[in-house]
Amino acid sequence: MAEKNYDKQLNIETGPERNIKPFLNYYPYEPTPYPVLEQLAKNIELKPSDHVVDYGCGKGRLLFYLNAVFGVNARGIEMDDHLYFLAEKNRLHYLQHRPKSKYQIQFFCMHAEKYIVQPTDNKFYFFNPFSVPIFIKVFNNIMESLEQFDREVDLIFYYPSIEYLSFLENRTIFQLTKEIKIEGEFEHNPNERILIYSYR
Repeated sequence: MAEKNYDKQLNIETGPERNIKPFLNYYPYEPTPYPVLEQLAKNIELKPSDHVVDYGCGKGRLLFYLNAVFGVNARGIEMDDHLYFLAEKNRLHYLQHRPKSKYQIQFFCMHAEKYIVQPTDNKFYFFNPFSVPIFIKVFNNIMESLEQFDREVDLIFYYPSIEYLSFLENRTIFQLTKEIKIEGEFEHNPNERILIYSYR
């Protein structure tokens, strides 16, 4: 199914965006492909009580999709004010068809490392949104929250960078619990995969 058809079903517009100004240590907007989201949904278990945080959420595609499929609570962190505006616009359009999700989806316009991790946040998504130094700050925020409110947490990485993985493997207590190889893509590009690191 074409990307536009997925968007149409959700009543949103999340395609690529041009002329987004670059930021040091923050990478350009690129939405997770819908076929990847489908494979993610087939290989994970999410509950309505779960709270998903997408760092560098762009226009909110991942969050709308997971809310539609699983009914999860969703928080998007986006530093670019234009993308944030488009995410909020998508939220209004999405809620026209799913008004019951009104209090489940939130967007915040801020730098990722400034977001205060909430006690209910337990699923964190990353599609290479920023450099490793920023990721380490974000990770430390997650750890501080865990120290205050111990709970099970999953870090979900699509197309994970070697630098992220090296940090996780060598400097954290999180363990790799699942690898999802993207069908039709992984065979040609070993980076086409989703890795889930967990704290239990």
